[in-house]
Amino acid sequence: MSRNGSRFHKLSCLILVLISVAAVSMTVIAKEDASSSKEYLDTLNVGVAAMGNDTTDSAAERGASNSKEYLDTLKVGTTAMGSDTAAGNTDASNSKEYLDSLNVGAMAIFASDAVQDTAYAGGTVMQTAIKSGSAKAQEEKVSDLVMADVQNALNVRAEANEEAEKVGLLYKDCGGRILERKDGWTKIRSGELIGWAKDDYLLFNEEAEGLAGEVGNMIVTIETDALRVRKEPNTESGVFALIAQDDELDVIEVINDEWISVDYKDEIGYVSAEFVDMDFHIDTGETMEAIRAREKAEAEARAKAKLTANQGAVVAGADDTRLLAALIYCEAGNQGYEGQLAVGAAVMNRVRSGAYPNSISGVIYASGQFTPALNGRLARAYGNNIPESCFTAARESLNGATNIGSATHFRRAGTHEGLVIGDHVFW
Repeated sequence: MSRNGSRFHKLSCLILVLISVAAVSMTVIAKEDASSSKEYLDTLNVGVAAMGNDTTDSAAERGASNSKEYLDTLKVGTTAMGSDTAAGNTDASNSKEYLDSLNVGAMAIFASDAVQDTAYAGGTVMQTAIKSGSAKAQEEKVSDLVMADVQNALNVRAEANEEAEKVGLLYKDCGGRILERKDGWTKIRSGELIGWAKDDYLLFNEEAEGLAGEVGNMIVTIETDALRVRKEPNTESGVFALIAQDDELDVIEVINDEWISVDYKDEIGYVSAEFVDMDFHIDTGETMEAIRAREKAEAEARAKAKLTANQGAVVAGADDTRLLAALIYCEAGNQGYEGQLAVGAAVMNRVRSGAYPNSISGVIYASGQFTPALNGRLARAYGNNIPESCFTAARESLNGATNIGSATHFRRAGTHEGLVIGDHVFW
């Protein structure tokens, strides 16, 4: 038997002995006179004193022989208890003999291994540690929120060092969940972003919870195919709209167990609590891939906005409008509307520019500028039917519309660098 097993066995036997003492005590008190009871108590006191005193280091070293003695003694005590109970009327002398043997057994239990108390105390410490660990785990479970403590953005890296690859950014007032902590760094999950950030620029525990409460908000997510947003918190009221599954709405207030008020297009609406999931929402960080994709889309949008920014209307009569439509037909009549608008915009950009004549006819008939004006094709188009799309492009161009920005030149695509629209390149 192992040392730990032996200690456990001894402790169990001690408990059995104490129970036996209590049982016999009741029998002795009931059967003996006051004198015999006093003798029994004296004997018991001696036994207990021996148990308390015999817990020295030397006792702990007695080894297996003492363990055998304690077992033999315990056997004697147990036998005495059994015979005493069977007899029922055993006199005080026999009871005293049984108690003497029982006391010897108890002393043997303590003397054979004084480390028992330490082991038991260790068990108590272990239980306390487990409880403490459990409480700590629960505390960590509810305190795994982390928030950025920066003015702009915090670098999030692939590893816990400043030389590691940057995998994303955690912006001001954004947060996430703690995955791991070490050496002054914290591994976080914030939306799609997972990586390491320095503790110096993060908030934890109460500070994180406090900031999240200030900048975050409660949302509801629709968990059914479609849900009515009602004007009042009852099923008889009017309806603002039907909201599709997985759509989200900001929570204003939880009215009761059945209804939640939400912000619907700056109106206060009400949804059934039964069909939504309510959660706390905070803004999250961005991965580098998402940042690059967003920046590319923003650059394209800016370029498009610049190209399509209204250049200002130009007043023109019917003749100039028809002349511009005829040129558009000659240059881009076989192209789509975008190509036609681009040609008209190039002409109007010249009209607005101080480097060219300030009229439509002056720009179109300027020497060496537009081939159809030189070879007579423009004049023939002007006198014939012109497609309505060319007239539309001409009118839009006169009103300042453009899809080429301020470009003033164009040629057949492939002959110059610039913005290609239809069959032409513009610059």
